[in-house]
Amino acid sequence: MFTSVFASVLPIKNPDVQSTDTPLLAPGQGGLLLGADGNGRDMLSRLIWGARVSLEVGFASVAVGFLIGGLLGLFAGYYRNWIGKLLAGLFDILLAIPALVLVLALVAVLKGDPSQDEALPGVVILIIAIGLVSIPLLARITRAQTLAWSQREFVLAAKAQGAGSGRILFREILPNVLPAMGYIALLGIGIAIVAEGAAALFGASVNPPQATLGVMIDAGRGDMEDAPFVMFLPIVVIFFTVMSLNFLGDVVRNRFDVRESAL
Repeated sequence: MFTSVFASVLPIKNPDVQSTDTPLLAPGQGGLLLGADGNGRDMLSRLIWGARVSLEVGFASVAVGFLIGGLLGLFAGYYRNWIGKLLAGLFDILLAIPALVLVLALVAVLKGDPSQDEALPGVVILIIAIGLVSIPLLARITRAQTLAWSQREFVLAAKAQGAGSGRILFREILPNVLPAMGYIALLGIGIAIVAEGAAALFGASVNPPQATLGVMIDAGRGDMEDAPFVMFLPIVVIFFTVMSLNFLGDVVRNRFDVRESAL
């Protein structure tokens, strides 16, 4: 995961350069640490660059959901009127629909007519689609946290002292909600990476020759019998990336779960 951040400065081969002279090299052959895929492309280089693109999709899409969903959840939890109830009902309806179905539908809509040039790059389309799908989950969690914290003594004291809704929301409630939001956001990044991989299996990811971990898994299915490592290596990278993000989420929750009043 860390090497993918510095992919542009690492002394590795171009991940998109094909070579018909060295197709399907096993790890260690031809001077390539992790071998080559069916098009002769360096697997190590493609894994690093593919992980970078997958992480970009994960972080950016969750950032979209974190910002929009967090604000909607705060307002829905604090203002207990018909607007809050309407938003809560909308969150529940959207969460009842399988997330992958929503992602595939949004990707299809955003890509538009396949006979025409895409108005948006494939990575941007994925970020928007996964980001929009993540909004209801983050909003619902934020709403539940806001409902709990809005009745705490220090919030009631702030109201009694004449503090406005903006101050209460962003100075009293939000700092106490952020640890839970941050923990879920880190889990969401891992889920977004898996979602990109699932979308790639349906042809709804980035266009070749650009690599993501999901695209590499999809491309490796055809070489399953002759070279299973082509498919299993990106699966292993996804597994350890998601596990690392889960551990990081636990650290963030335990370290920053400080519940104090700003008064």
